Amino acid sequence: MDDIPNKIKNYLGIISEVNLHNENEKYFIEIITPSYTVAVSLRGRYYQRSGSTNTELIGSALTEFLLRKSGQTWDEILESRATIDDIDQKSIELFLQAAEKSGRMPDVKGLILMELLEKLRVADAGKLKRAALILFGKDPGRFYPNLTVKMGRFGKTDDDLKFQETEEGNLIQLLQEVPKQLGHKFLIKNISFEGLLRIEKGEYPVAALREMLLNALVHRNYMGAMIQIRIYENKLSIWNEGILPAGITFADLRGNHPSKPRNPIIADVCFKGGYIDAWGRGTLKIITACRDAELPEPEMKEEFGGVMITLFKDRFTEEQLRKMGLNERQVKAVLYVIENGNITNTKYQELFSVSKPTATRDLSELSDEKFRVFEKRGVTGAGTAYFLMGS
Repeated sequence: MDDIPNKIKNYLGIISEVNLHNENEKYFIEIITPSYTVAVSLRGRYYQRSGSTNTELIGSALTEFLLRKSGQTWDEILESRATIDDIDQKSIELFLQAAEKSGRMPDVKGLILMELLEKLRVADAGKLKRAALILFGKDPGRFYPNLTVKMGRFGKTDDDLKFQETEEGNLIQLLQEVPKQLGHKFLIKNISFEGLLRIEKGEYPVAALREMLLNALVHRNYMGAMIQIRIYENKLSIWNEGILPAGITFADLRGNHPSKPRNPIIADVCFKGGYIDAWGRGTLKIITACRDAELPEPEMKEEFGGVMITLFKDRFTEEQLRKMGLNERQVKAVLYVIENGNITNTKYQELFSVSKPTATRDLSELSDEKFRVFEKRGVTGAGTAYFLMGS
């Protein structure tokens, strides 16, 4: 009766009531622990339950956890080092233009700059919050490190870096400059003509790239590493530090799910500016944009303490084909068609030493609704040939 409350106090720093009860000639101990609004440590260390494991919180993850337990978020903390002179007027003007188009902004006519910032809840009593500098700061990197988007073009492997660029600035500036830099130097635009009309089509859907960048900027851990965009021959990925909110999984991101922003003030301003919709639809928009462009579904996963979203340019790489659930014969058949233009049932039997029923089954699967890789066409003198969809 003495040891238990003393151990709880020594290990956890909290007070628990311990009672001894006797019922039906049996003794049992009752331990009553009140709810604590502050974070509770174990031997001075903090842990968070994730599934069936306990993860120790350190660094920026611990700071974020402690703020959340105290009812605050990182972006609402007042920045004592900043003044109104640290706000970039041009960024404010760009935001107001976007907000006017969105129709979500309350009336701000006649307000001076500080009044406008307070209306947006990024300032309080004449003091700027961290959100104000992230969104509109002249030089936010002076206050917080790594407010940078790094872009790199790679060859076939991660150690084959061809060239790289970085963009620094506030969130409004990065939304303008990063897409320009990607389009100017990193991504190829296919050009076609309809009559005299020149048509340029990018490697990846603009809507998907926009949502990926917005997600990274709005939901990132701003005390962590810089956002990194990697461009390869057949894929593009964006990584930002900060794990998913508690209670949301990557499977949830592929369907309807609630919006649980890490930086709610930044997210609210972006909503008023028409950049996001505050319904948790960002990942759904990315998936839909890829589907509409007939690209593979994007890959979303947690990596190195952050979230990685990857777009794939080609539906028919070996990696993508195996993810679709094709067997090894079917994978090789698709690669054969990419190189040779088509494949027939007879050729399939010859290549893989299988019977006609097996070849028919494999090819039929590749042309049905499940995979939609091949389409059948009658070819004079060769029976039915199978071609890649859309070719």
